[in-house]
Amino acid sequence: MTTKPLGRRLQITAFGEDPMDAVDNHLHAVAQPPPDPDTLGDGDVVIAVKRAAVGWVDLLMMSGQYQHMAKPPYTPGLEFSGEVAWVGAAVEGLAVGERVMIDGLLAGPRSVGRYQKWGGFASYAVAPAAAVHRLPSGWSLEQGCCFFGNYETAWHCLVARGQLKAGETVLIHGASGATGLAAVHVAKRLGARVIATGRSAEKLVAVKAQGADVVVCTAENPRFRDAVKAATGGAGVDVVYDGVGGAVSLESLRCVTFGARFLIVGWASTPLVARGRGKRGAPNANVLPTNLLMMKGLDVLGCPTAISTHRDPAIRAGRLSALMAWVNDGTLRPCAGPVFSLDDASEAMRAKWQSRFVGGCLLRLD
Repeated sequence: MTTKPLGRRLQITAFGEDPMDAVDNHLHAVAQPPPDPDTLGDGDVVIAVKRAAVGWVDLLMMSGQYQHMAKPPYTPGLEFSGEVAWVGAAVEGLAVGERVMIDGLLAGPRSVGRYQKWGGFASYAVAPAAAVHRLPSGWSLEQGCCFFGNYETAWHCLVARGQLKAGETVLIHGASGATGLAAVHVAKRLGARVIATGRSAEKLVAVKAQGADVVVCTAENPRFRDAVKAATGGAGVDVVYDGVGGAVSLESLRCVTFGARFLIVGWASTPLVARGRGKRGAPNANVLPTNLLMMKGLDVLGCPTAISTHRDPAIRAGRLSALMAWVNDGTLRPCAGPVFSLDDASEAMRAKWQSRFVGGCLLRLD
């Protein structure tokens, strides 16, 4: 590898009690020398990171509240893009200087094995060749680090689990977030009608511009059943995509048609039920009444995309093929949020935690 300059990386030295405690007290910038090729394998690729998404899962990991976490000290950053800086002797089809995006299930903190420590909040990262994909034609580096996690989640939930079909109506909660907006895109591409919710009327304007048919602000209208029923002619929705939980879940049960599918994607409204550092003493606010489940004939489906994929990696081939077909025909393009410098990483993470932007935000590493 040609001599590269000394870089920087962010490091979590200990889990915080909550994400902002981790950011304020356990996140540090340290010098990073380029990876030494003599320590790498023939199938490895070194990435000069240019952009990295600031993800909700990154924040949960920092406080020890995700299904699995890299052991501190580690570098966060599940999704990132950049340029190839070095390739191992066995790597084919990739050349130094190519612009690429990295598969966050095969490399980085959400992967398993020796690549877990190489997060994207750094000047350099190492990934297996299978995790390195050329940036699609016409895409920006920002779009490249907003694809895999968001759109695979949307596909797994809506298609693999929810069996969403053309002509059906889906209620998508948290639609202005990164995965929620991806769900809007996937649902529309499938031919479904989308009712999207969120807490900000201003951000929902952007969600409607991205394809949602109807938007409902839950902050202004917490009892949104009437709005949803009105939008469906009283019939209710066929599918609920619920990444929010809490009171939103309960109200959603009154918005569905008989036999609807209720997809549990996450619980952003109650993110600290684990109380940090793996403690499990907090009351769980995400409880669904069984009487309504029965009377509505609902199918309630858990949709843990990363867990399901690690347990059965074979499920990825079909969804990636379908998603990439949409990418290649130009009908799917991620929406990237504002970009922060590495020096402003703490502010970027705070902005993500407070959901300030449509689709989230990113870090610039070059």
